[in-house]
Amino acid sequence: MQLSWNYNYAQAGNDLGFDGLNNPEVVGQNPQTSFKTAFWFWMKNCHNAIINGEGFAATIRAINSPECIRPTAAAEDRQSKYLRFCSDFGVDPGPNTSC
Repeated sequence: MQLSWNYNYAQAGNDLGFDGLNNPEVVGQNPQTSFKTAFWFWMKNCHNAIINGEGFAATIRAINSPECIRPTAAAEDRQSKYLRFCSDFGVDPGPNTSC
């Protein structure tokens, strides 16, 4: 998972203990930092949105908000895959699955 903007690198670095603002390259160069950062982003921006009832659409907004302003084929593909995975695993996809 890619981070965008200095704000995200700085915040991830502060939470995880690396200098994300002045050395964002460490995310791509260190596999452990890369994994921790991806997990951090998911938990901070996506997971909480889902469990707080905002639904899968909130993850699309967190990952690539312009897709919710002007829906794209990528956003529709993301929703389609999410619904298929939920069906395959026999879980309720919950509310708000699309932007």
